[in-house]
Amino acid sequence: MSPVPITVSGVSKSFGSVTALRDVTLRIEPGELFFLLGPSGCGKTTLLRHLAGFYTPDTGQIHFGDRDVTRTPPHLRNTAMMFQSYALWPHLTVEDNVAFGLEERRVPAQEIDDRVRAALDMVKMADYGPRKITQLSGGQQQRVALARALVVQPDILLLDEPLSNLDTKLRGEMREEIRRLVKTSGLTAVYVTHDQKEALSVADRFAVMDEGRLLQVGTPQEMYRDPLSPFVAGFMGETNFIRGEIIRETSRPHLWAVQTPSGLFWGRATDNSWLPQPGDPVTLSIRPESWRLEIYPEYKNCVSGRFTRAIYLGDSAQYELDSPAAGQIRLSEANPHVLHPTDERTCHAVVNDEDVVMLRGH
Repeated sequence: MSPVPITVSGVSKSFGSVTALRDVTLRIEPGELFFLLGPSGCGKTTLLRHLAGFYTPDTGQIHFGDRDVTRTPPHLRNTAMMFQSYALWPHLTVEDNVAFGLEERRVPAQEIDDRVRAALDMVKMADYGPRKITQLSGGQQQRVALARALVVQPDILLLDEPLSNLDTKLRGEMREEIRRLVKTSGLTAVYVTHDQKEALSVADRFAVMDEGRLLQVGTPQEMYRDPLSPFVAGFMGETNFIRGEIIRETSRPHLWAVQTPSGLFWGRATDNSWLPQPGDPVTLSIRPESWRLEIYPEYKNCVSGRFTRAIYLGDSAQYELDSPAAGQIRLSEANPHVLHPTDERTCHAVVNDEDVVMLRGH
């Protein structure tokens, strides 16, 4: 099948006095695995339910390809939805659960048998057809729910936090499985989660939402490395915020000199629509893994202080550096052999210019 693009144009939705979506405009490319990411109550599930047809927008339009589906009922959209709870019938067998959607569509019996076998084989559950759902583990139930969604051969697959009930190891395995199935099946998929690692590791692109607004859309690398706001920078993982004021443009293109309580920093702007000016207040975002420790302080991009906490995590170590000027700074170190001591000695943490992201305002 040919993948179908999704176009959302100016969609808004209110429930009483609560505005759930605010003028959302978005294009999801054909065959893309697209994530909607944000904190609880940000509007991501509401937007997904609009795509499914469970809600109708107050304003705006939704198109699947050239087809306007804004007011098309769910059963006529050719979408399949996978819920957080899986929504499987416990009294039915695995194969009967998978066949349910095809029976509702009045597909011939032989075709149902063929498609159910193919779907179960696709999710590596071919030997489990006769079993009851109650005889399966959580991960196996998740695979059955995925087979049930895929067997109807939808144009668009919608996933509402499908891995939240699984343990960490199984979540990692199923992330890759979902991506593989979406790509091999020629689907456009929209996946709702609040888990940043899921989005970073699996998505082609994703959007961060807050209070019903779409704040930023990009690839995993763009969203992590080039956030456009303090909210996106903070939501996409741990970061350190340092307030400052622009002094001047530097001799290097796209880098600006910023004066902070900890001294001089050079940083880069990620918002192409912003022309920074001397005197502008800014917030610098610096990821914990970007710092390195030096014996002597440097004239820029440097914070000095002492370690007050060290946490050993096996593959990494996390530190808190207490700086009289900058406050508490979080650092991380990959593959630590020994932990740095938490004593009275002064340490100097330095960061490269390209790892200092300059964001508008305080």
